[in-house]
Amino acid sequence: MKKIIALEETAMFALSIVLFSQLSFAWWWYLGLILAPDLSMLGYAVNTRIGALMYNFFHHKGVAIIVYAGGLYLANEGLQLAGIILFGHSSMDRMLGYGLKYPDSFQNTHLGMIGKERS
Repeated sequence: MKKIIALEETAMFALSIVLFSQLSFAWWWYLGLILAPDLSMLGYAVNTRIGALMYNFFHHKGVAIIVYAGGLYLANEGLQLAGIILFGHSSMDRMLGYGLKYPDSFQNTHLGMIGKERS
C-alpha cells in the first residue's frame, strides 16, 4: 500500500510542476520555494501541539487547493504560485513517507512513524 501511495503522490507532485509551467515565473522560483512550507516546523520551538498544528496547516492539500483556486478566481499568479508550492511540497513529503503530524511527536505521522523512533 505504501508504494501505491508513493506513486499517487508522485503523480500529484508532477501535476504541481505542470501547473507551475503554466505560470509566467522562471523555473528557479519553483526550486527556490519548494522547501518553504517546512518553515512551519518552527512551531515545534513552542511545543509539539503548536508545531503539529502549524505543520499540518501548511501541509494540508485542501489549504493548497483553496489558495490556488483563490489565485485563479482573482487572476493572481502569486496566489496560484503559493498554492502550487504548498500542493507540490505536500505531495513530495508524502511521496517520501512524511505525513501529517500527530500532536504527541514530530515522528508520529498519519503515514506511520518516521526517523529513529520508527519500528
